[in-house]
Amino acid sequence: MASSRISTRRRAALTGAGLVVAASVAVTVATSGQSADPAAAPRTAAAGEAVLGVSASDQATPSTSPSASASLSAAPSASPSTSASGKVSASPSAAGTTSPSPTQGQSATPAPPSVPRPQPGAVFSGLAFDTCTAPGLATMDTWRKNSPFGAAAVYIGGRNRGCAQPQLTSSWVKSVDTAGWKLVPLYVGAQAPCQSGRSPYRIDAANPAPQGAADGADAVAKASALGMRAGSALYLDVEAFNTGDAACADAVLGYLQGWTRAVHQKGYVAGTYAYATSSAAVIARAAQQGAPDMPAALWYAQYDGQADTAATFPFGSQWSGHRRGHQYLVNQKETHGGATVTVDRNAWDAPVAVIG
Repeated sequence: MASSRISTRRRAALTGAGLVVAASVAVTVATSGQSADPAAAPRTAAAGEAVLGVSASDQATPSTSPSASASLSAAPSASPSTSASGKVSASPSAAGTTSPSPTQGQSATPAPPSVPRPQPGAVFSGLAFDTCTAPGLATMDTWRKNSPFGAAAVYIGGRNRGCAQPQLTSSWVKSVDTAGWKLVPLYVGAQAPCQSGRSPYRIDAANPAPQGAADGADAVAKASALGMRAGSALYLDVEAFNTGDAACADAVLGYLQGWTRAVHQKGYVAGTYAYATSSAAVIARAAQQGAPDMPAALWYAQYDGQADTAATFPFGSQWSGHRRGHQYLVNQKETHGGATVTVDRNAWDAPVAVIG
């Protein structure tokens, strides 16, 4: 995601992105068994937003039906083959498969048992946008009426969050929710120890899981303070890094697993934002190998200009069933109803926040 502290990838491509907005095409509220307010007209994904992917039986484009399933099926994976520590090495073996091994710098002490994945409180399908600082209410109201977007992802916290958020309060969250927006909470935690960017807060390669767990608990606290209750999806920003560094990749996975476990323990749904050719590839490989505590939803950055989460999805059938987001365009200066914001565009078909 865009942030002044994160990585050189976005710094060169766009200004920081702190808000993601998804078009209001279809939202299902699972906790109540009723669909969300259908008043918002179906929209097309807007720049800077990620659109969640769909299963093989779903349409390739966001559904306009308000009955999108909120059920999250487990991601297909190969038969689990993990080490005693519950970790899967990110390094491919000579045969081209992933060789299970304890996380770098850690002993083979058994990891805590995997935490069951909570059911999402709401799923949204449509277009979304993200921008570094959450816009003011006047801009949000104007865009709700005139833009193709229907949801917004906001940077709720994390020590690497690079933009100030003067608008982001529980009152703001309640107001935009009442106006019909769906929110995608994003948390900018520790980044890879080998990352070439300027992120000041890095993963401790010797102890990544407890660090991730502490940040996961903080993400839940931040979301709760904003009025986002259990059942909400929270997305961890995992920026690009050198995936050829096996120890670094293992540290990232350990941190991610600790973060995911902590979020799920609190009844929130853990998702991840990552790069298709870098961090997301490492995560997908580990999930395919049966690693525990992998994210329930994947929001992947792949700048191909395609507002799609199915045909262009790079990881086969993984994260099917309304659990994908696709950031397909970045740094788009858009004006709707006279209000101008620079955003990233995303195709979205995944869990979002539950407000109230």
